[in-house]
Amino acid sequence: MLTLASKLKRDDGLKGSRTSATASDSTRRVSVRDKLLVKEVAELEANLPYEGYYQGGKFQFETEVPDAYNMVPPKVKCLTRIWHPNITETGEICLSLLREHSIDGTGWAPTRTLKILSGVYLNFSLSQDLLNFDDPLNIEAAEHHLRDKEDFRNKVDDYIKRYAR
Repeated sequence: MLTLASKLKRDDGLKGSRTSATASDSTRRVSVRDKLLVKEVAELEANLPYEGYYQGGKFQFETEVPDAYNMVPPKVKCLTRIWHPNITETGEICLSLLREHSIDGTGWAPTRTLKILSGVYLNFSLSQDLLNFDDPLNIEAAEHHLRDKEDFRNKVDDYIKRYAR
């Protein structure tokens, strides 16, 4: 099976060996991967949720799309400090669908697209029923939520006021 990156490299090699290719052709060329990413980012932005504990906050996520995408998952990090069971205060995210190999079978697959990242935002933004407490990355936040939901919500609100405006 060929990855998109290796196919593009092979195509570049073939184009480089042609004498009729002009410089303007190479500067105008947009890779298939880039075309897919533009489409996927537009779909992702159209499907962002705006409800739950984190409503009203403006959170920035950094998404790194590797050359071997979509055979390997993108790397996602939350750049905004947040109080969440599945996101550390330094931004690391624990979500099985972002893992190349996961025990539960819900990890990354080549058929997934960046639209799946709306699951990241959905997972952290919706109500307490959808937060994952089975394998929290931020154990303190998970225990806080289980111990005192109202105080947890107050701390989330405080983080939003301090870091997510």
